[in-house]
Amino acid sequence: MKAMILAAGKGTRVQPITHVIPKPMIPILQKPVMEFLLELLKEHGFTEIMVNVSHLAEEIENYFRDGQRFDVEIAYSFEGRIEDGELIGDALGSAGGLRKIQDFQNFFDDTFVVLCGDALIDLDLSEAVKKHKEKNALATLITKKVPKDQVSSYGVVVTHEDGRVKDFQEKPSIDQARSDCINTGIYLFEPEIFKYIPKGKPFDIGADLFPKLVQEGAPFYALSMDFEWVDIGKVPDYWRAIRSILLGDVRQVDIPGKEVRPGIFTGLNVAANWDKIKVEGPIYVGGMTRIEDGATIIGPSMIGPSCCICEGAIIDNSIIFDYSRIGSGVQLVEKLVFGRYCVDKNGDHFDLQEAALDWLITDSRRQDLVQPSPQQKAMAELLGTDLISMPG
Repeated sequence: MKAMILAAGKGTRVQPITHVIPKPMIPILQKPVMEFLLELLKEHGFTEIMVNVSHLAEEIENYFRDGQRFDVEIAYSFEGRIEDGELIGDALGSAGGLRKIQDFQNFFDDTFVVLCGDALIDLDLSEAVKKHKEKNALATLITKKVPKDQVSSYGVVVTHEDGRVKDFQEKPSIDQARSDCINTGIYLFEPEIFKYIPKGKPFDIGADLFPKLVQEGAPFYALSMDFEWVDIGKVPDYWRAIRSILLGDVRQVDIPGKEVRPGIFTGLNVAANWDKIKVEGPIYVGGMTRIEDGATIIGPSMIGPSCCICEGAIIDNSIIFDYSRIGSGVQLVEKLVFGRYCVDKNGDHFDLQEAALDWLITDSRRQDLVQPSPQQKAMAELLGTDLISMPG
């Protein structure tokens, strides 16, 4: 069976992470989110998988290659061009990307599934396909019920009693929402769907194709299913996902590494004397990370591989990406550190270099650590080297 993973977007809502990592490659405890999708597809017999790529395409292609080590077959459809020797991404929209593949060689010749590459799901795809076929549907949109107070964060799907899609509401207010079923970015299609997708132009599944299907009265259904769905489409979503995994609330993700103490998981060769570190789980610490005596780590927190947490530093409910050096006395509470950026749980961020704070938080591989000037020391003393109150 055949499937498509949508992986061409720039991931603007997950910046600054997606400046250097495409959204499907964002790590969930060191494992790219797209890898979980491949495992799901394989489990339900979808072993021929197309992936459309554009932004940072080589990152995705170099990791997954032809899919052999995941026991699936993968091919890539690049959306973009070369100008002056530079590779320029130019996404065609989710439906436009499907049409490009189909025009190339009629790949989709039977019922196929389309997944957005930015969510963890444990959906019973086999059951979804069965119900799709029972309805003789041209297109089926998988929905999930959410609490009424959360509908304003999602695209809401309104249906007739028989499940046929009637209308959509994009992030309606709670009092205006006409349904508590949301679009999960999981779709089932028949090959005839390409009659509704124009050739050679950007076209989106949600914004363009679905309204067209409703307008023309096509057999287009919503299927509400009870399954685990963890979205990482925005920085706050990613934040919640990592916390939920560390707290054991996400069934399909196990915390990697060894549990060296209750609630403390580590990768290989972590240098830490836990008797001299204040620690409260759950936490995950990646391999070859050093945590100096006198540091404080409060969970749920994730520290990536090859980091250095210096004496007196406090990591509290925070996410630290690989190769980060957190200086002595720095306090990170509900922050995400990614390269030169410090991000809060709402997605607001600031550049540590521009703020002249890269002597407090920097790349652990640097050998030329700059000593703070008297003015910087004075600023640090004034702030208590506390990044809680800094912008972002």
